[in-house]
Amino acid sequence: MKSVVTEFTEICAICGKPAECEHHLIFGTGMRRLCDEDHIVLPMCNDCHNMSDRLTSRIHDNPMAESLSKMLGQMAWEKEFYKQLSKQDVDIARITFMKRYGKSYL
Repeated sequence: MKSVVTEFTEICAICGKPAECEHHLIFGTGMRRLCDEDHIVLPMCNDCHNMSDRLTSRIHDNPMAESLSKMLGQMAWEKEFYKQLSKQDVDIARITFMKRYGKSYL
């Protein structure tokens, strides 16, 4: 899948191994569909995503990594949204993100 975060969709964004799945940067009830529509995903290997035995080596179930994931997702979305504006306005992008995703992570 296309990603607004990286053009390198065949390798894990964390460790560089071959990607096996996608991590939806903003997740939770109803957010996966929006991330799919907006291409807010990162390519990942299964270990870095959610399969590693070490909590600190994966995104899911790691509160700090999950928070950073959502922040990165919002920043990537806003950057992509800027491209559609004739005048780059951070406030418009931030407000539009909040309306679409229900809150701001920044």
